[in-house]
Amino acid sequence: MERAAVNPWTWSVEMGFNQGEVISGHTRTLYCSGQTAMSEDGKPQHEGDMAAQLSLSIDNLEGVLAAADMSLANLVRLNVYTTDVDGLFPHYGLLASRLGAAGVAPTTTMLGVSRLAIPGQMIELEGTAVA
Repeated sequence: MERAAVNPWTWSVEMGFNQGEVISGHTRTLYCSGQTAMSEDGKPQHEGDMAAQLSLSIDNLEGVLAAADMSLANLVRLNVYTTDVDGLFPHYGLLASRLGAAGVAPTTTMLGVSRLAIPGQMIELEGTAVA
């Protein structure tokens, strides 16, 4: 797989994401369902703790990627859904640092939503990965 960043403006790179990415030579695409702060047995975790929910959501996204023999480095698209955009921003560096450590800046959209499917969940990460 080859990636080519498309950034007609540079401000997004400083925030950890590309405006677009051209992907070529890939053979597999993985579309990940939204990952939240759920335990392995499907129980919501860390009610009221945005940082802990974000961390577990990233872990769960990595778990789906690993099950497909991929990693965060394969992410080309990341949608971030949150019930509290202002509450997420102080912790967003956690996500940015994990993506940065993987050497990836996937195209990203953040959306504020009134609620997520599971009550008490504040963050959901939905990704697309290619290999």
